[in-house]
Amino acid sequence: MSEHFSERELQREITELETKSTTAARLFDIRRIIGGLFVVYGVIVTIAGFTASDADIDKAEGVNINLWTGIGMLILGALFLLWLKLRPTAPPPPDALPDEAEHQ
Repeated sequence: MSEHFSERELQREITELETKSTTAARLFDIRRIIGGLFVVYGVIVTIAGFTASDADIDKAEGVNINLWTGIGMLILGALFLLWLKLRPTAPPPPDALPDEAEHQ
């Protein structure tokens, strides 16, 4: 049983595969992963900074190091996500498929 696809069906199939490939590339963009992790950990460390006791602040010579580090992590994570939003991953160039009809 041989399957013959029309040119239109083949182009539709190729377009669908290219779309899935581009979506997967954008989903696993390293900027999204790094930015997301920095934001999550930044929130955790910032909360730890807000709940720091006087003894914890005295250990750091009067500086609420968790608060400042958490804010820095939030800013860095936001910058990575902003970079991702402003300069999204370019779709891969379409590969030139050999025309099998010419070889038959």
